[in-house]
Amino acid sequence: MTNSGGNSGAIWAHFALFTVGAIYAGNYIVAKGLMPDIVGPSGFIVLRVVGGTAMFFAVMLILRVLGVAKIERIARADFPRLILCGLSGVAINQLCFFNGLALTSPIHASLIMTVNPIFVLLISAIFLSNKITARKIAGICIGGTGAGLLLLFGGQTSAVESGASWEGDLLVLINAFAYGVYLVAVKPLMSKYHPLTIISWVFLFGMVFVLPIGMDQVLDIHWELLERHHFQGIVYVILGTTFLAYLLNIFALNKVSPVVVSIYIYLQPLIVVLLVGILAFVGWGNDHNDINSFTGLFAFAIFTGVWLVSVPRGWIMERIKG
Repeated sequence: MTNSGGNSGAIWAHFALFTVGAIYAGNYIVAKGLMPDIVGPSGFIVLRVVGGTAMFFAVMLILRVLGVAKIERIARADFPRLILCGLSGVAINQLCFFNGLALTSPIHASLIMTVNPIFVLLISAIFLSNKITARKIAGICIGGTGAGLLLLFGGQTSAVESGASWEGDLLVLINAFAYGVYLVAVKPLMSKYHPLTIISWVFLFGMVFVLPIGMDQVLDIHWELLERHHFQGIVYVILGTTFLAYLLNIFALNKVSPVVVSIYIYLQPLIVVLLVGILAFVGWGNDHNDINSFTGLFAFAIFTGVWLVSVPRGWIMERIKG
């Protein structure tokens, strides 16, 4: 009985992480279609961060007015950590990912992102003294193998692969490392502040870093020439990939470990393939409609990896006994 609340919270955390994976999977398709012709990658990040910061603080103020939550004072000693989170989790993470995605293929970008749990596991072991168990290593290896095979053989075409570049791949790799630093650095703040307070300040500090880098590209956007679907894509990235995804991630971090959060990155390739199949079925994205029969096998490996890393030891026996 005593564990029911904790188990319920963990279930909601996993649901939130799955939703985040779906949002990010769609982002590979939406953002790639807008860059760089419609919006420059660094300018896109300015739109994301400014929009996200405004929405996070607006929600926090609304909750205060309604009496649901109060605005917390941040201890001076925690500002350096928040600045690090803004630099790693917003500025470096988002700038490197979008600029890398603009230079390389979505296939390479999503493949490289699967190394993120490895970074998180190592950083957690160094700074949080988390134990690296054989079970977690096996989960990362199995999940990573499934994701890699899915991306390499899951119906991808040479036309997409030809859009890859080592510069873009390197930027995405830096992004994966920066996001790993963020997940570990933000974890100790979870026990001190409300998740909304944390993410609001993280985005505020991140905005300070990205404005000087991407503002010129924002000013170069020809808003009067944008069509309806362009605006829809921009709204998706700002509202979904930025506001909702970060909010759900910070909620999940309050319930599960950074490694569990990062392992859900293995679900993104599966969801990407499913989205591509749906788009091909309705007549869009015909260049990516050759999904093969191995997808189910690779998906099983991905889910197995998530299971091994995220489910606590003894969970099955507890369910059998209880």
